[in-house]
Amino acid sequence: MIKKKYKLLLLLLAAALLTPAMGQNKDSHKFRLAKQVSVLNDIIKDLNMFYVDSIMPDKFINKSIDAMLRNLDPYTVYYPEEKSNELKMMTTGKYAGVGSVITYHAKKKSTVISEPYVGMPAHKAGLKAGDVILSVNDVNVKGMSSDSVSDLMRGEAGTKVTIVVERPGTKKPLAFKMVRENIALPAINYYGIEEGDVGYISLTSFTQNCAKDMRKAVVELKKQGATSFMIDLRDNGGGLLDEAIDIVGLFVPKGTTVVTTKGKTEQSNEVYATKREPIDTESPIVVLVNGQTASASEILAGALQDFDRAVVVGSRTFGKGLVQSTRQVSGGGYLKLTTAKYYIPSGRCVQALDYSHMIDDGKSTRVPDSLTNIFHTAAGREVRDGGGIRPDIEPKPEEASALAFRLLHSFELFDFVTEFCLKHSSIEPAETFTVSDELYEEFKEYLKKTGFSYDMLSVKILAELKEMVKLEGFEETTKEEIESIEKKLQSSIDKPFSHFSKYLKTILANEIVKRYHGQRGECIYLLRDDNDIKEGISILKESKRYKEILTPKKQAHGINRETVF
Repeated sequence: MIKKKYKLLLLLLAAALLTPAMGQNKDSHKFRLAKQVSVLNDIIKDLNMFYVDSIMPDKFINKSIDAMLRNLDPYTVYYPEEKSNELKMMTTGKYAGVGSVITYHAKKKSTVISEPYVGMPAHKAGLKAGDVILSVNDVNVKGMSSDSVSDLMRGEAGTKVTIVVERPGTKKPLAFKMVRENIALPAINYYGIEEGDVGYISLTSFTQNCAKDMRKAVVELKKQGATSFMIDLRDNGGGLLDEAIDIVGLFVPKGTTVVTTKGKTEQSNEVYATKREPIDTESPIVVLVNGQTASASEILAGALQDFDRAVVVGSRTFGKGLVQSTRQVSGGGYLKLTTAKYYIPSGRCVQALDYSHMIDDGKSTRVPDSLTNIFHTAAGREVRDGGGIRPDIEPKPEEASALAFRLLHSFELFDFVTEFCLKHSSIEPAETFTVSDELYEEFKEYLKKTGFSYDMLSVKILAELKEMVKLEGFEETTKEEIESIEKKLQSSIDKPFSHFSKYLKTILANEIVKRYHGQRGECIYLLRDDNDIKEGISILKESKRYKEILTPKKQAHGINRETVF
């Protein structure tokens, strides 16, 4: 039987919406909404009373809510009471658990440890990447999804948990006892001095107090001799709006308007300005972005670009110009919903997808470049709305391949590195570690032994061509040429491993370094050979070029730094 609290909630909702609407025109929005709520209530009552099997209220209602919200945007999400901790972790970066990334290993049909965070309970207890999780507190988790296993591993800080794993290279299962702790994921996983005087900061998220962490990093880097800064926002999906405002405030005058939000309700219409005195309004800044730079990251990058306070380097950002708020609902759950669009100092909104006009298959349409509008920075440079933040400088991207993508999403790479770690107790520092030709050859041989399959796109296209010429009656006349191409492709199956060896060695080395030196080591390693970073440092080292980039090619009306709207 459906729980009384859910029935009562629906009845009250229907009554609240229906009563004031009765006297209104039947075509009014409020009347139509009240009518549909009443319909929903009747359906649920009838299903509960007459459906042949019992329905489970929690599961039934939650699925209905999820289906309803899928018609909006992907950022409007309902978190029932048992999932509210997920929302808390998203906004604060904190949770209570053992401090480890886990993933479902499809080949082993089990969840495995993929990265224990340095200094956290899992790391201190001795868990290692590659360990196959067998049980958590005597609960057999074989075959469970990583989400389900994660729920078991988390709990109240101070409580005990025992995790039993199967470790490659060992015959018997290993049991690890630990005490759960409050885990706070760092928003800045690395900062340091590059090329003598460039202060590099990798900001991975906008969680609570990340602005304080950024302030601390800038101050310490200045003490170490930094005369310019590089803020890396690549793959940063955003987070708290207030934190983004505060970080912008480190580099522009106090009281500067950074963002205006506009929504349906009065409380959604807000103007956000910097509240504290800045710590550096003069030093040159480069901001690194890519296609996964989104939301609060785009506010930071876009505001500094609009104020001509930084040169943006990389590739076009994701394009999320929407603001979410959370509202607690009955039963202890939360609704995270989109309440406004945000506009950065030049007046532009960077939203790329139009969720209000979804096409038949449920996909949203993208704003074409031809329909975007021109705005101007403080100095008068042209910038555009829609489609994310366009960088001032777009370096040539790293040469990648379908093979590299396949490796990054395979467990063969992960398993090879696990075996490597069993054979080597330590490696060189992240600053100097390299993958030798011998190790690379060993890796290739390992892939062959495991049956690693790499479907070359050219082979697939050739197969489609063979089918097409057969259908169109050209099979005999093209047979010789197609067979010749086919032989050449088959004989060159190893060529991608040779042609892309530099990039593939980087992928392999990155995974190895992360195992031994954690996220900080991974960041240090990637700094060594990164096109965006090289370009950013070059710009910061050439003051004339830096100024030229921030100078408008044609004079245009600018915006006042203090009053931007």
